[in-house]
This record gives sequence, structure tokens and C-alpha cells, in this order.
Amino acid sequence: MSALDLPLREQAAQIASGELDSGELLDACLARIEERNPDLNAVIATFPDRSREMLEKAPDGPLRGVPVLIKDEWPLPWRAETVGAASVPGVTLEPGESGPYRALRDAGAVIAGIANMHELGSSSTGNTSLYGAAHNPWDLERCPGGSSSGPAAAVSGGLVSGAVGADGLGSIRYPAAYCGLTGLKPTFGRSAMDGHHIVNTETIVSGPLCRDAADARLLASALFGEDLPAGQPSGLRIGVMRDPFWTDSAPGVREACETALESLRAEIDGEVVEVELPDLDLILPAALLVAQAEEAAHLVPEVLNGLSPELGLVNRGVLKLRALLPLSLTARAFRVRAKVRRDLAALFDGIDLLAWPAVPAVAPSLAEPMIELPSGVESADAGNARQGVLANLTGVPGVSVPVGLDDGMPAALQLLGAWGSDALLLDAAEALERATDREFVDLRPSDRKTAPLRSGGQSP
Repeated sequence: MSALDLPLREQAAQIASGELDSGELLDACLARIEERNPDLNAVIATFPDRSREMLEKAPDGPLRGVPVLIKDEWPLPWRAETVGAASVPGVTLEPGESGPYRALRDAGAVIAGIANMHELGSSSTGNTSLYGAAHNPWDLERCPGGSSSGPAAAVSGGLVSGAVGADGLGSIRYPAAYCGLTGLKPTFGRSAMDGHHIVNTETIVSGPLCRDAADARLLASALFGEDLPAGQPSGLRIGVMRDPFWTDSAPGVREACETALESLRAEIDGEVVEVELPDLDLILPAALLVAQAEEAAHLVPEVLNGLSPELGLVNRGVLKLRALLPLSLTARAFRVRAKVRRDLAALFDGIDLLAWPAVPAVAPSLAEPMIELPSGVESADAGNARQGVLANLTGVPGVSVPVGLDDGMPAALQLLGAWGSDALLLDAAEALERATDREFVDLRPSDRKTAPLRSGGQSP
């Protein structure tokens, strides 16, 4: 087995002990990107000289010498982000030392390349980008999830063991679910965000996409600038809201998540509690309006009239629609957010976690990203957003954990916690891994009867 296939933490430990040569690991990583990326389209840029320079100067941190990828959403000193688009309306993008870059650098990590993303971060599917869509390693004709499509496809496809994504309306948890990874959406404001082109965001956070919870803890600790201690949870009260989060999920996904939930409950000697949250029907529109408002200052008539024709038609339409939204509607969305935050805080007074499927159905086709649910056929974006946006609207942390397969594709359970409970979420995710003997976190796309990677070559 190649050292590239080791967990992030084991790569770091073997480099620290001298058992693994960090230069050889970086060379293997770059070679594997060259070999596998033509199928995956997960990486849009590499810069071997810059990566080797980072390696030469790497401090003795917890990720010293470990290659990682970063989503095309933050600048690096030698490259401006492009956000998967021909241009970002009203914003001038320039190279610079972003917060995630500094966090990775100071932890000793080596940025091996830039990961693809959905154009302007505007979808949960990852099927649209200036650079072409990234592909799901489990099935190259299916969506990898978005908007952190490249980070997820790269880790799932074995290019690296960890990558930094961003979650504004579920954009780490959706691709983690589609690609069989563990993805953490941190508590708002806790992870490095300096240099993001939306400087006034109240929904977006950086976060890790990794193969399991322990690796996600290590990478998240670097992004937080503080250690997330591991614990042994016991007696946790797990809240479930059956309708619509469970009842309107595809049967295979629901069954996998129900089995996982019972396994977790038994492992931690916990309790599953039926709970309710008022005004559920207002959460999705409020989250969308709050997120749309974050970029509104840039969308003056001059900018809207000069949108690049290279931008996707859907994004051009959505950007112009934003200019028509009345301020009174946005103000009402912020009032809803305040109420939902209070209601959720009160709910967490009586429980420790919330649980429901991370996405209601497994990854759909890239060509036609529609999903079939008990309520009918709808867009993947609509179904996914319903499951994911509560964490962004309120700022609480969430984690997506692989728990099974449906139609040969990964299914995932989402756990949400109270404000600041990031470490507890990862503890619960690790408990779930133990309860299932790591069956699904250790499962790889190549374990399918039909291997999805067309190149078919051996790993470097």
C-alpha cells in the first residue's frame, strides 16, 4: 500500500518519526494527481515548486510534511482564487495570505494543489464549474456534491488524505455524503476565514473533508488554531425530527441512517428522543435569503449589466434576481434567523445531538441531478438544502458520517450539535465508527465490483 493511502494522522506520525520521507510523499501525491485527475477533474492547479518550497520551510507542526488540497475559494500568496467561475461579480480577486493558507502553513502542511468547486459555490451538486465538473470516484457519471466538489472527489479518489472545503449552505456536508467521507461544518467563526471574498459572511466556514473523524479532528484543529480534544461520549440524548428529514428521504438512505443511529445509541448507552422545532417551513427560505444578502452590496446595476457571458446561465439569472428581492423580505429573514437560533438553543437544553440523513438520496447523475423521494421527483439542490441549511442559518456545527450504501453509492448520517460542540460531534462520529467496525469509513470506491477509475493504473 502506498503511504498516500494512509490516514492523514498516520502520514504525519510517520514523517515525525522519520519512518516516512516527506519529499517522497509529496512526489507520490503529485504523481497520483497526474495519473488519476484526468478522470476525476478534482484538481484544477498544481505548483510543484511552491509546494516543495512549503515543504522546505515547514515548521514542526502537527501536519508537518503532509500534502493537502485547498478549495478554489481562498487566495494563496502566489495565486488568486477563482471560485470556479470566469469572474466573481463586483469583486477583484488577488493573491494573498488567506487564513486557511496560514493555518495550513503554520501546522506544517504542504498545499499540493487547488481543488475544483461548483461555479460561485452556488449548488450542492458540483456539476458546473469554469473548469468542468468534478466527478464522483464511486461513479464518474454521478455528482461529487457541491460546492466543495473537488476536495471531496480528491480525498475519496485517493489523491490526498485531507482537504479544506467551505460550507455556506451545506457545501462540505453534501460532498462528504456523496463521496463517502467525513466532513465537518464548524461552529461559525471558529475556523480560519481571513481573505474570503465575502468579507461579511455570516454563514460560510472553512472545514475539513477527510476519510474519518480522527483525521477531520486533526485538520480542523489546524484550521481552528487550537486542539479539539478527543473524548468518550456516554449517555448522550439524540434528538430526531422525523418529518420531513427522515420521512422524505429515499428508503435505502433512511434505512442505512436508522441502522447507524441505533448502533450509535447502543455504543454510547444513549437515548433517542423525538423532538420538534417550530417554524420548520421558514428555515430554508430564511437561510437562502440571508446567504443571498451577503453579496448584495456588490450587485449594483453596473455589475449586473456587465456579467461575464462565461458565467453559467443559472448563475447569471440568480444574480439578477437578487437585485429584485425587496429589503423588507431580507429583514424578515434575519428576524426568522434570530427566532430559530433561540428555538434551537432551547432545544439543545434538553438534548446533546440532532440526527437525520445528511442528504435525502445518494449522488444523482451529473447530466440530470434529480432525485426521487417519497414526496416525488425533485432537484437534488432542493432536497439537500432542506437537510443542510439549519446549521448555516444558526451557526451551529454539523458533521456528515458515512453509514452505508444505497444503489452502490454512499449514504450518510448528519449529526448537529449546540454552538461550540465541534469536539463532541467528532467524538460521536468516532463512536459511530467503532459501533460499525469502521465498515463504511474504510470502504473505498475501488471496493465496488466495478472500479470507477478508467485509468486502472497502480498507485504510485
